[in-house]
Amino acid sequence: MPNANPAELGSVDLPPLDLPLPDRDMRSKRPPVLSFLLRWSTLRRAARVLSLLALDLAAIILAIFTALCLKAVARDAWDPRVSWEQSKDYVPFAFLVASLLFARSGLYAERSQRPGLTRIVASLFQTTLVALIFAVVNGEEFSSYSIFYGTLFFSVAYVSTARFAYEQATGALLSAAGYKRRAVIVGTGEQIEAVAHALQASGGHSPVQVIGFISLTPRPDNGLRSLGTLEEIGDIVGEHKADEVIIADPAFPQQKAVELVDTCHQRGVVVRIAPSTMEILIHRAEFVPGQSVPLFELKPPVFDGIDFAMKRTFDVAVSSVLLLLLSPLLLLTAAAVRFTSRGPIFYQSWRPGIGGVPFACLKFRTMYHDADRRQAELEESNEASGALFKMRHDPRVTKAGRLLRRFSLDELPQLINVLRGQMSLVGPRPLPQRDFDRLEDWHKKRYLVLPGITGLWQVSGRSDLDFDDLVRLDFLYLERWSVFLDLTILVKTVPAVFTRRGAF
Repeated sequence: MPNANPAELGSVDLPPLDLPLPDRDMRSKRPPVLSFLLRWSTLRRAARVLSLLALDLAAIILAIFTALCLKAVARDAWDPRVSWEQSKDYVPFAFLVASLLFARSGLYAERSQRPGLTRIVASLFQTTLVALIFAVVNGEEFSSYSIFYGTLFFSVAYVSTARFAYEQATGALLSAAGYKRRAVIVGTGEQIEAVAHALQASGGHSPVQVIGFISLTPRPDNGLRSLGTLEEIGDIVGEHKADEVIIADPAFPQQKAVELVDTCHQRGVVVRIAPSTMEILIHRAEFVPGQSVPLFELKPPVFDGIDFAMKRTFDVAVSSVLLLLLSPLLLLTAAAVRFTSRGPIFYQSWRPGIGGVPFACLKFRTMYHDADRRQAELEESNEASGALFKMRHDPRVTKAGRLLRRFSLDELPQLINVLRGQMSLVGPRPLPQRDFDRLEDWHKKRYLVLPGITGLWQVSGRSDLDFDDLVRLDFLYLERWSVFLDLTILVKTVPAVFTRRGAF
């Protein structure tokens, strides 16, 4: 069935589902020791990461040692002690690079999200390439480079074998513990039935226990328990002690998906998406054997932990450098504002920040001193869509202000907001209180992170885009964030500003 999809699966006559629906959580019957391990999720996560790191370290040490031994044998000068001493010189750097790339590829994630051999090979190849470049740059000389591709070959063999054994052992342990994730399926009738049957395909060994469904269409007769409506999802996951919600509809409405993720994450419930049948066939080989349905977790749109530390460090370092480099321009701009119109140099625009908490967003003043009082009389001339207020020829803007706005120079003082921790260099733009009050509830999810000086708005058309499209760009940025993406947006902001694309 190479072109099958959930909708097509739903049209097939499938037998009624016979899923056990216990009155209470089956996890209460686990042996005491196993119950303790399952209940303390932080301990399990730490044990998982540390055990995988230990396996990878052992495999990489063995791979380097094997490659060095074979190289010595080829030269007819084999001495295990010499090869071992040489291995200790290479292992720290190789393991550091490999573990970082493994982490980036999700190889230390939960078992249901961990990719398989393809991602392992790709990460180890990148590790070998980095090690080779590092050696060449540092002036290392080799009579041959067999140590690199030899280590790559053996590391792929050893790491993949060790991880396969790990998956089998931990899978058996979790099965003995009776581990089941209590899940609620959300979607339409056909998709719900197809996903539920796929989860049963492993003969009862799936780690997911479907406790019921929520249908967006009239209730289907599929043998599962109907738990209620989508509007009741918060009460449903709490009442039934659900661990996750599975979206089983490829056409699930975007706005409802945003609200669903927010509601579930407030209650500590994971949200995942069941892909189409074609994606299942493609990805099954990437996951642990026995996982009949790969589920992709939807992360909440927040930065925490190491992500927040990386982003904050990037913000402080770059904004400090920019303030120093742009100080002459800042002084000239301040003088232009001061001597071309009456009023202060800086304008403090109080705007909702992270969590909707107001802060003083600093800008060079570009309007006359009575601009705020004249806002109401200009509402009918608004040229922007949605909650925004924009005018191409706003009579409140000074002559110097028009030049500053044309090249976004009025935004430069917000570098100070970044150093204060009120803003980020890149992120959703903070809106004035007037615009914030007109936002719909799903729009406000963008306020779960620090607002930014620039963002995908500024490099994707700016004011030419519909407001709903701008909000979707914010969600896209949050989903795909990386330091490299921040740097890319900052670089692309410069030509966007100078070409004045969509700016007014």
